[in-house]
Amino acid sequence: MLVGDRTLALTNLDKVLYPETGTTKGRVIEYYERVAPWMIPHVKDRPVTRKRWANGVDGKVFFEKNLPDSAPDWVQHHTIHHSEHDNEYPVVDDLPTLVWMAQQAALELHVPQWRFGPRGAQHDPDRLVLDLDPGEGVGLAECVEVAVAARQILQGMGLDPYPVTSGSKGIHLYAALDGRSTTDHVSAVAHELAKALEQDMPDLVLSSMSRAERTGKVFVDWSQNNGNKTTIAPYSLRGRPTPTVAAPRSWQELTERGLAQLTLDEVLERLQDHGDLLHPVAAGSLSVGRPDSGHWDSDRTQRANAAEQPGRDRLAAYRAKRDASKTPEPVPQDAPTMRADGTPTFVIQEHHATRDHYDFRLEHDGVLVSWALPKGEPTDPGKNHLAVMTEDHPLEYGAFEGTIPHDEYGGGTVTLWDDGTYELEKWREGEEVIVTLHGRTNGNRRLALLHTRGRGRGRDGDEKNWLIHRTKDQPDRSAGGTSAAAVGRASRQPVGGVGGEPIARTAAPATDPVERRTMQASLAKGAPVLDAADWAFEMKWDGVRALATVRDGEVTLRSRNGNDLTAQYPELQELGERAGVDGVFDGEVVALDDRGRPSFQLLQNRMGVTKPREVEAARKATPVRFLLFDVLEADGHELTRLSYERRREALATVVEPGGVIDVPAAASGTLEQAVEDSRRAGLEGVVAKKRSSRYAEGRRSEAWVKIKHHATQEVVVAGWKPGSGRREGGIGSLLLGIPDGDDLVYVGKVGTGFSDRDLDDLMRVLAPLERTTSPFVDVPRADARDAHWVRPERVGEVEFAEWTGDGRLRQPSWRGWRTDKAPEDVTRE
Repeated sequence: MLVGDRTLALTNLDKVLYPETGTTKGRVIEYYERVAPWMIPHVKDRPVTRKRWANGVDGKVFFEKNLPDSAPDWVQHHTIHHSEHDNEYPVVDDLPTLVWMAQQAALELHVPQWRFGPRGAQHDPDRLVLDLDPGEGVGLAECVEVAVAARQILQGMGLDPYPVTSGSKGIHLYAALDGRSTTDHVSAVAHELAKALEQDMPDLVLSSMSRAERTGKVFVDWSQNNGNKTTIAPYSLRGRPTPTVAAPRSWQELTERGLAQLTLDEVLERLQDHGDLLHPVAAGSLSVGRPDSGHWDSDRTQRANAAEQPGRDRLAAYRAKRDASKTPEPVPQDAPTMRADGTPTFVIQEHHATRDHYDFRLEHDGVLVSWALPKGEPTDPGKNHLAVMTEDHPLEYGAFEGTIPHDEYGGGTVTLWDDGTYELEKWREGEEVIVTLHGRTNGNRRLALLHTRGRGRGRDGDEKNWLIHRTKDQPDRSAGGTSAAAVGRASRQPVGGVGGEPIARTAAPATDPVERRTMQASLAKGAPVLDAADWAFEMKWDGVRALATVRDGEVTLRSRNGNDLTAQYPELQELGERAGVDGVFDGEVVALDDRGRPSFQLLQNRMGVTKPREVEAARKATPVRFLLFDVLEADGHELTRLSYERRREALATVVEPGGVIDVPAAASGTLEQAVEDSRRAGLEGVVAKKRSSRYAEGRRSEAWVKIKHHATQEVVVAGWKPGSGRREGGIGSLLLGIPDGDDLVYVGKVGTGFSDRDLDDLMRVLAPLERTTSPFVDVPRADARDAHWVRPERVGEVEFAEWTGDGRLRQPSWRGWRTDKAPEDVTRE
């Protein structure tokens, strides 16, 4: 069928998607085709999250963020970078794309309050949204009362709100913005507005997220303005028993008696008579940040022309590759100038982009002359590394850390690896540079940069390649950076050093130990090929991750999400004696089975036990060990900016293994050998760590990669089904989910892997959490039948064979509770 200028295959048009009204897929497609002229302005340039009901609203719902591989190649899309993964989102800019989504049975389309720029950069929000969500015992009438009060406040702020009945239970209020405020600012304003409404109407309005307090009140959901949140798009259908629509309304009809949610037929009829009542919001949004094409082309041409004359301005090439409105990098418009004090600086930045590399920059002639180092700075005088000269950077770039949008030049994450000053020994333009670096993190070292093609060559094309060489004669490293030896000396001597020798200068820790968070590894994709020269391979220990803080011989243990574990493992106070200095150490608490292997199941006997008498009994029955593999701070020195190798060297220097404390060595040999050794030893797998990587607190990094023998997944337990046979009268299986935004997506049930003790314990844990309704958004009828629902507050872990095509766990087996994790920590592996 020809839709617009595209040919689409429309299938199963007679399939009933709304059984209660008999509304077919063909009727849904017709609705979206007819509503498109009014709907597209509200979703244009916005990433679209879809909720699909392939078998009708009585069946399973599928959440889709990524554009599937089967999508037509003409569907427009952009990438959004998340902390642990990237998503490719479609955008609905034309009729064929909207109809294609309807063909996929995507009944609900959800979008955020911001738009993509022409090349995929995320603009600031161009509209504010309040979601008035009625709790049990209240309805549309109460939402109207709150909406009228909110309108007065918004108008007092200079905003003109427009109401939309959501197609579900409540009302949305939209107000156009000028696009000059950040997402955080808009969200904060919306939050204050919600709190003001709650203060004015305390018996009716709730501004907090507490679900327990929503009965009899209207929740003013201000969080819809968060950059990661989405709202049902205006004119989108809803996946409810009848085909209701998120429909714009007039303020007059909002206050009339008999107000109800509108169906698709009613909306189409209204549009013919009244047009789009929300058009002022769409018109205001579409005008934000959209210069006319002539201005844009002129600006781009001006930047390109400047780049063709780099002799006039050494930053012209830098500017030509960047748009200041789309990248967080500094983009100064003035020509470079010399710094007043004349002390030259350097910086080395770790750059996780399409290809991970390091950027080496030397201040010279008012700019940072720059090289990309694919393999980093050499540490062996016998091995030179490639250095690819890039465009000159502004001096301000020396302090830059942040994430460059994916579609922009150099898209990826930039962090400081080392910086400081340098002494210039030789600078022959285009041929040779010799410097001695005085690094704040990595101390003093002498390096030479040599052009690969000889004297007088330019910087373009093949002539951009240089070599970076670590000279044989090296200065004293300890004069400008932290070394393991210096930390080791500090462990036995006052901070002044041994015999008056000063200890290396380094930044003092600025982070309170309570606020410390662990660095997380990314799951390997396929079979990674990692060179042992650049990567270290450690065994993956099957236990509970913990950060240990040592202060004056006392040890405090905290879990990955900050929970205090100190009372659970009193024997680990031994670390206070084994560590020669105060510090913060990263490791795994493990319980060993009778073959000396870490056993997560066995560790369950210790998890969550805090009463002294119970702890002492559990300690005798199940002793634990603490396996250390990293150090964040030692003797007042902040070590997270050191490389992995330097931190491991420091860890071995300041901790004396013994008793229940161990510092396992990394494996020798290749990754393949380490994986095989791990399998033979019955361990969980291997963690590969980039030797040059810093410790990235509180985030998942691709500088650490985990390779598992078996797939495991953390899950939120939100229900259970009664057992039969031997388990009759108890729990037969647990119903599992994974959070997706505010929703809990059902991923299956687990009924194996339980010990007798587990089965006894499950009822004790889950009984106090009982609730009457399902916490899931999409649990199948068969699994929901005779289910007992519980509040989704407890996290467990399962081992499983694979993910099924519909997003379920195949052959899951219970491993145990994760008391060290909260539901919001759970993500799909």
